[in-house]
Amino acid sequence: MSHVFRFSGICALLMAGTCAAAEAPSCQQVRMGVANWTDVMATSAVAKVLLDELGYKTEQTFASEQIVLTAIKDKKLDLFLGYWAPLMTAAVEPMVAAKQIAVSAKPNLTGANATLAVPRYLFEQGLKTFADIPRFKEALGGKIHGIESGSATNQQIQAMIDKNQFGLGDFKLVESSEAGMLAQVRRAETRKTAIVFFGWTPHPMNVSMDMDYLTGSEDALGPDEGAATVWTVTQPDYAQRCPNVQKLLTQLTFTTAGESQMMVAILAGQQPDAVARQWLKDHPEDRRRWTDGVQNFNAKLAQQ
Repeated sequence: MSHVFRFSGICALLMAGTCAAAEAPSCQQVRMGVANWTDVMATSAVAKVLLDELGYKTEQTFASEQIVLTAIKDKKLDLFLGYWAPLMTAAVEPMVAAKQIAVSAKPNLTGANATLAVPRYLFEQGLKTFADIPRFKEALGGKIHGIESGSATNQQIQAMIDKNQFGLGDFKLVESSEAGMLAQVRRAETRKTAIVFFGWTPHPMNVSMDMDYLTGSEDALGPDEGAATVWTVTQPDYAQRCPNVQKLLTQLTFTTAGESQMMVAILAGQQPDAVARQWLKDHPEDRRRWTDGVQNFNAKLAQQ
């Protein structure tokens, strides 16, 4: 990441674990933006359940990443756990530079990946790189399947098409929800037809489907063939105003395996909050790690 944010004064103490946790009454209301992606729903649910247990009143607003970031800038939302870098960096960095938002000092997830993918049978037929896609244009119907309209991911895919990068100039981007895109992939799998789609880790798709990620992206969707980290975004002064919440957010880090397990349950129809509560029950070590030194809103130590 090109930006590492160092808070001064009170937040420097907070990072060292010595910051007083007493907060202004306004901090009790936590307004959280949530993108309609299963991974962000899972991590946001964990944050919400923990905050609610700590005496906060958490409200979640589900919207596209662009709407969420704009709402944080406009002080209508407080935080967002779903900044995928570098996919969203072009949108985030100007807002950081203008001091409209702030990004956490460390990611909440490392080891992520996000790039174009194909079913394994298509990979074995020779569609292994971005440059191979045009050779399969007829079978693909000239389509690349992305996620929801307005997402940074779709913008980058469309940029490849607009620049005729990899010879994709005649292709069309199909925009859809995460669920809608995956339904198209499963339909193609059943029929053994060709499809190129946007895939990412963590996600149960990596277990439930036989799929492979394309290489040779030339950093079109980020360096190292789509390697990614996920960060937490807040209002620029949030760490100073609400240090106790910020401490929890700083300690709230996940693994790709853990997120994938929660996502399986959510995709199976369970409510994210219920999944989060079950995870905390089954993984007390995570609860202790996440809430270590965090206080409830009345400045009583969190129950461990």
